[in-house]
Amino acid sequence: QVQLVESGGGLVQPGGSLRLSCAASGTTFSINDMAWYRQAAGKQRELVAVMVNWATLGSIYYPDSMEGRFTISRDNAKNTVYLQMNTLKPEDTAVYYCNARIRIPGPERNYWGQGTQVTVSS
Repeated sequence: QVQLVESGGGLVQPGGSLRLSCAASGTTFSINDMAWYRQAAGKQRELVAVMVNWATLGSIYYPDSMEGRFTISRDNAKNTVYLQMNTLKPEDTAVYYCNARIRIPGPERNYWGQGTQVTVSS
């Protein structure tokens, strides 16, 4: 079992920055990938960033829609993954969720944090 706890959300003005944190506990050695998703009100959850094979700093992927404003990083010693968000826009307002994915061995299992609210508004 993996437990995830996000923090760092809040209210920020347009153009501002925030850094979200996600602390993992439990069987963290079993995690293959770590990712951030977000879900705005009335919309589907969407991928923000993913770090594949996070223990060995594998590949990182961002959807084009993130426009290069977000950066995912990790601190393995703390079992923590971060999301640095810059040049925030009102449309970035959403609940941000941390995701841990176990692919090997199968079947695939996904764990989610409780989410942290990010509100971009003047």
